[in-house]
Amino acid sequence: MNDKELLPWLEKATLGDESAFQLVYQATHQDVYRTVAFLVYNKQDIEDIVNEVYMRMWRAFHTYDPNRPFRYWLHGIIVRQVQDWKRKAWRRIRLFERNRQMTCEQFEWTDKAVLQSEMQQELFSLVRQLSYKLRVVVILRYFHDYALEEIADMLQIPVGTAKSRHHLALKELRKRFAMTGGDVYVH
Repeated sequence: MNDKELLPWLEKATLGDESAFQLVYQATHQDVYRTVAFLVYNKQDIEDIVNEVYMRMWRAFHTYDPNRPFRYWLHGIIVRQVQDWKRKAWRRIRLFERNRQMTCEQFEWTDKAVLQSEMQQELFSLVRQLSYKLRVVVILRYFHDYALEEIADMLQIPVGTAKSRHHLALKELRKRFAMTGGDVYVH
């Protein structure tokens, strides 16, 4: 369901219609889950963050501007929720334990359709190795096709910073891909 088809349901959900919210949830859940899964490694955290995204969305419907794309607004909520979650996790767990846990955990994909080919899997594993600040720019740029200006707005950073992170991410991906023996050019 595209943004135009969602608009009447969004308006009803804004007025507190729970069945309209349920329809919006069903239309967006797969996209929200995938986006969070690209940004967070721990499966339990993914589920918790997705739930928090929808709670935040329910509370923030009154801030949605119907003249702007809904999914852009929703992706902004996702990014802010992941950032909030990371800040809270930082406080809850000592840095050493968190890093050890993230490197020891095996990430499992529940949706195999996301990564169909071996090349995509290899590239995704390289993206996962990027720092969060670089990874979020890559995910928003290439998974959701946002312009760098939109990414900067969503992340609340200057456009130059978004461009710099994008450039650094691609440079790092090219370097890592070359180290694996790959010869594909990422542009």
